[in-house]
Amino acid sequence: MAANHQILKAFGANLRHFRNEKGLSQRDLYALCNIDNAEISRMENGEVNVTLNTLAQLAEALDIPAYMLLKQ
Repeated sequence: MAANHQILKAFGANLRHFRNEKGLSQRDLYALCNIDNAEISRMENGEVNVTLNTLAQLAEALDIPAYMLLKQ
């Protein structure tokens, strides 16, 4: 479980980084990919696993390759 927690934290940090880099609020990201901003907050805090579909939606909205959200 410790490795899983580290992956979730890294994903969340990457998501926040790229969202901020694009100058987007969580609400803006919601508007782009229709993922509730409360859920985006939980993702950024490493509290929730995401599906591959969600990963693809977020990457497309941020205009980055999906693997960038998974880098540790």
